[in-house]
Amino acid sequence: MTAIGTLNPGNSGVTSSPGTAQTAAGDEPDAEASLLATPTLVEGVKVSLSGAAMAKTFSAGGENSDIEDSGLPENVQQLLKMIRKLQKEIAEKKARMAAVMADKTLTNEAKVNMLAALRGAIAALNTGLISANLALSKVMDQSGLSAEQNLKLGSLLTKN
Repeated sequence: MTAIGTLNPGNSGVTSSPGTAQTAAGDEPDAEASLLATPTLVEGVKVSLSGAAMAKTFSAGGENSDIEDSGLPENVQQLLKMIRKLQKEIAEKKARMAAVMADKTLTNEAKVNMLAALRGAIAALNTGLISANLALSKVMDQSGLSAEQNLKLGSLLTKN
């Protein structure tokens, strides 16, 4: 007795692409495996940048070119770069917190856990930022910067 039209777990009878059709029950197992092994393309997250953001991203010197071109001592420049990096990371964590709070798919418990982790990360980053600011203050006192250099340093600190 022959069974016609039976389905086993590996053969649903549905083709993976419109141009491919299975013909006979005697198809090779390799052909079936190749159809099942075809990767599926999944679209990811799209990010769009404004013209100003694109210009800033692709500027010749990068995001710290103003610090490098300031003429300040190397140790001051390194501290300014560190401060900017910490400020940027803090802003990213705060944005992530806002996204978690606005996410309707998360349970309250998941939100609380994620927010607690983000608050801890922000606290650690704030500690690092305080340390970097204290180190910068100490270096400024020891290096004897001119009034012009102090103004330049202040403007670089306030720039984001």
